[in-house]
Amino acid sequence: MLRSFVFLAGLAMALPSAAAFNIFACEPEWAALAKALGGDKVSAYSATHALQDPHRIEARPSLIAKARNAQLVVCTGAELEAGWLPPVLRESGNAAVQPGRAGYFEAAPHVMRLEIPARLDRSEGDVHASGNPHIQLDPRNLLAVAGPLAKRLGELDAANAGHYAERHRAFAEKMQQAIARWEQEAAPLRGTQVIAQHKSFSYLFNWLGLVEVGTLEPKPGIEPGSAHLAQLLAQVKARQVRLIVRTPYDSPRPGEWLAGRAGIPLVTLPFTVGGSERAQDLFGLFDDTIARLKERTP
Repeated sequence: MLRSFVFLAGLAMALPSAAAFNIFACEPEWAALAKALGGDKVSAYSATHALQDPHRIEARPSLIAKARNAQLVVCTGAELEAGWLPPVLRESGNAAVQPGRAGYFEAAPHVMRLEIPARLDRSEGDVHASGNPHIQLDPRNLLAVAGPLAKRLGELDAANAGHYAERHRAFAEKMQQAIARWEQEAAPLRGTQVIAQHKSFSYLFNWLGLVEVGTLEPKPGIEPGSAHLAQLLAQVKARQVRLIVRTPYDSPRPGEWLAGRAGIPLVTLPFTVGGSERAQDLFGLFDDTIARLKERTP
């Protein structure tokens, strides 16, 4: 009897635990949100990292392999991944995660998007018909996405639906408390005039009340030339702009040129999870973003 018990116990230890629900996230913020909602019940892979421009990713075989084994694909949408995600999903051969299926989830439809163009004209640069896709920099958007995402997880992984619902409640409560704290900490920044390199921070500025008076890019996705930078320099001096901000993947050169001549700081904000040493989860992302803005605002 004892030998049988020992054998069964050893067999149980040797058997693999229940496999985690497999999530393919297009960006680090959605991998982080999925982990916050799923805990040890999910395995979340991010197709991009914070030092990559999410517009410009190659549909590599490694991404196709990850999508092939995914049970849920979570992406921003709003055309952010239009250049690389369709071939990844098509070549994966995974019918369950194709657009329109339950295994495909977009975050952007669940939030109020900014900068939806009145007309589409490619001469205006890399314009998104569905509005600015960089929705992750307003934490209220994360709250809006978390509920539908937790619901989708519960539908696809019904055995753990209660787990996802409970973690969503805990996440929402913690995030609401953090938003109140961040808004109080950032109150002195309201009205600060800034220049951004790309239209990457519109949701952050809208949330905190910063005023974007221009961008280093003359048009979205277009590198700045000397004439445009000279025009910006005059604008910075005339309007008392206080900061220039960039993402970790933007070239620092145009911002450094303008900062040096205007005598104002160039600040690199983490932009997404993993964008700085402190921004290792969604809460650290905003802790570090606000700290960096306050530290460099004269």
